[in-house]
Amino acid sequence: MIPRVHKRGARTIGLLKYLYGPGTHEEHVDPHLVAAWDSFAPDPGRDPQATHGQLQQLLDQPVQAVAETRRPAKHVWHLSVRAAPDDPVLSDEQWGEIARRMVAATGIAPASDDSGCRWAAVRHADDHIHIIATLVREDGRKPRLNNDAKRSQTEARLIEAEYGLKQLNTGDGTAAQRPTSAERHKAQRQGRERTAREELRETVRRAVTGAKSEEEFFGRLAAAGLLIRKRAAPSGDLLGYKVALPDDRNKDGEPVFYPGARLAPDLSLPRIRERWSGDAQNDPAPRQDDSMRTGPGAPACARRKTASAAWQAVLFVQQGDDAVAAAHIAAAGEVLDALAATSAAHTRRELRDAAAAFERASRSHVRAARGHDRALRQAARELVHGGPALGRGEDGATTAMAIDMLFFLITAAAHWHAKKGHAQQAEAAARAAEHLRTAYQAAAAQPLGVLYQRGRRLSRPVLQRQTVLLREALPGLADQILAEPGWYALAATITDAEAAGHDPAALLSHAVERRELDTADSVSDVLVWRLRRLADLPADATEMPEKSTAKSPTTARPAASRTTAAGRRFGEEAPGNTR
Repeated sequence: MIPRVHKRGARTIGLLKYLYGPGTHEEHVDPHLVAAWDSFAPDPGRDPQATHGQLQQLLDQPVQAVAETRRPAKHVWHLSVRAAPDDPVLSDEQWGEIARRMVAATGIAPASDDSGCRWAAVRHADDHIHIIATLVREDGRKPRLNNDAKRSQTEARLIEAEYGLKQLNTGDGTAAQRPTSAERHKAQRQGRERTAREELRETVRRAVTGAKSEEEFFGRLAAAGLLIRKRAAPSGDLLGYKVALPDDRNKDGEPVFYPGARLAPDLSLPRIRERWSGDAQNDPAPRQDDSMRTGPGAPACARRKTASAAWQAVLFVQQGDDAVAAAHIAAAGEVLDALAATSAAHTRRELRDAAAAFERASRSHVRAARGHDRALRQAARELVHGGPALGRGEDGATTAMAIDMLFFLITAAAHWHAKKGHAQQAEAAARAAEHLRTAYQAAAAQPLGVLYQRGRRLSRPVLQRQTVLLREALPGLADQILAEPGWYALAATITDAEAAGHDPAALLSHAVERRELDTADSVSDVLVWRLRRLADLPADATEMPEKSTAKSPTTARPAASRTTAAGRRFGEEAPGNTR
């Protein structure tokens, strides 16, 4: 159940005519009262003798009874209460009771208070009601409406539980504004799947992903075909912006512009600038590689860097202070947007759904300390500049690697929000993680299948040796891993890492330390990607020499040249290493 307190108004008759009228797009059906301050209040919808004016005069009587100097400038209070899409259709009697509970909870007409405000609840659709009230009580005093929106949300949660309705989470005021009913009907009339507001929000989010300047940001908006209107101060300094779809027009044929802040709180120009200022504070000197890698190999390289940045970000979310964790969570949204925009068709839909779901989780009242998230923002930038990835080969395999790492980052974000009591954000992050899980299954099937076959072809002595190594390195996980189908892919990866001169036991230990594995469907799959990233092995093993999978200990590099288990050997990347 979704209650919404609207802006206050000054004309009771204007709101009544809208509620009892046909609606802006003929969407109002059978408007009628379901409850009111007085059971004998006239109902213009069902009583042919009743008029809008009669109901308006009765509602306004307490306002007119006080001296003009004591009347509120805007005395019309308006609350809509909408059922969730999956809820059953409620009866008029049920909606009437819900209306009474709402006016009592918000302070309009407290229970057992005969001197409350006058109000009326109008139903003109199956799934919602509107409550109109006038803000002078019967005793001439003003109602106490402090936190009326929050109190309506609290009451909605109680109503959901008592009526067996879908349990929604109370918001914290940081969600993007929902499309209005007029916007939804307009989209349906024009044959759009989404409203103009929703299309613009996604386009602007993609434009800001990894951008480093206003020039780049506005250039991307223009390239996407949006109409842009900038707002400048007399000094010429840019204050804000609005965007519109070229074919979204009002009744006068003019484009309908939306300010960035009306699309989402973090899409206002000042909030966008915070991302760029964080980049400058953390890395004031321009980097030589900021031109970005392009061409063959660029998408795979960008995905490896994404996996590496996500790997490190998990620790910041789990163990960093709140402002740093919030920055990494916000930047994770940019990475999801960039990955969705550049991935192949077989993963694109789920990745877009993951990015859309996580949008709600990317904001909270915890202010992000921008600059600490530079690695993730740089990864998003490289994904965008790297261009579209293929669905096969190294591009496809590194996509699976990146999604795997991002799954754990998004899961960590869900846990962080849950601990902070951010119910909506936690639920949104959990939904995003499920979309990532599905996308991962599509992306990982081919590369893991190759590794599985290579593992099955390992000689018995090599498999036995890898089994012993696994039990020594990960005694608490070994039995579970050995029982998984993915064990053969992990065995092949361990052999590849050993052939490349690494210490497999040290790699395995580092791959599990300080990062949870409880949410993994397959621990062996997760370890495959972590080891291949840490050891800088090709994600796609198709082109790797088959002989490496059967290399014996005597033909591997000397132990002195292998990576050792001392210190932060794998957390500190070697110069020039891009993993």
